[in-house]
Amino acid sequence: MSSAPKVAALRGGYITLAAAADAFLATPRTANPNTHRAYASAIDRVTALLGRDRPLADVTDAEIGAALAELWDASAPATWNRNRAAITSWLSWCHAKKHWAAPSVPADAERRKESADETRAVAKTTIHRLLSRREIPLRERALWRMLYETAARASEILALNVEDLDLEHRRAPVRSKGGAVEWVYWDSGTAHLLPRLLRLPDGSTRTHGPVFLSERRPVPARRPAAGDICPHTGRARLGYDRARVLLDTYAGLDLHQLRHSAATHLGEAEVPLQLIMGKTRHKNPRTAMRYVKPGAEAIAKVTEVLAPRRRTH
Repeated sequence: MSSAPKVAALRGGYITLAAAADAFLATPRTANPNTHRAYASAIDRVTALLGRDRPLADVTDAEIGAALAELWDASAPATWNRNRAAITSWLSWCHAKKHWAAPSVPADAERRKESADETRAVAKTTIHRLLSRREIPLRERALWRMLYETAARASEILALNVEDLDLEHRRAPVRSKGGAVEWVYWDSGTAHLLPRLLRLPDGSTRTHGPVFLSERRPVPARRPAAGDICPHTGRARLGYDRARVLLDTYAGLDLHQLRHSAATHLGEAEVPLQLIMGKTRHKNPRTAMRYVKPGAEAIAKVTEVLAPRRRTH
């Protein structure tokens, strides 16, 4: 007669961090590729820091808090909140769904306030000057131009594959927040840069794999999924955090500012709200109104209406 299983085993005592992470990332809640990529990025970094082969039950709340602080304490509040939420969701799932003994995000690692920035939209001239700077690599100029012209979320554009691109009609399908497949459209600036970005050193063109690639091949220990590796070069898909750091380094801007600026510039051009919602793919008019608040240039121009009439003689 076999002995009864140990309580620790039933409570997750023999579940490693890596196994718990893989189990969570295989659930339907991360089925959206963009969601899966964002969650995996945060969870993989935390498990790598704490030790992927450690038992989940041996990790303390304080260690989770320390890992979050080491990885993202100096980041912007939105970045801290996004990664904290991913870790919280994972550990809560371990508790509630699998009944494993697992740590929690400690109370002192609380969500941070994201202050509203009244100057979030960037002037159109500033964006065009940025994209004309010759010292900026082609990949960054193509990504930033595409984000601006499509008014899409950065995660959606970074998730694009070469085979998704309809270069003739300047469009591509993306998977939105809710999981629906929607189309984004770009203009001549992006259309001019994409063929150059996809060209290989031998003169041929990439036909499959991620559109935007990292600078180097991934190390074996952190090899991403096959769909995130370019079959032509062996390089991995460019990650959100790396893209964010590069835009901040070159211009002191956030990736979302390109989307916000595009919507604002459409509003300043008196494009109807319905068309702006179609472009940004917002479903709620109140949400879209938040993104089309007139910028400083538009307000300054409108102020001219209040000036006294000039004499003509």
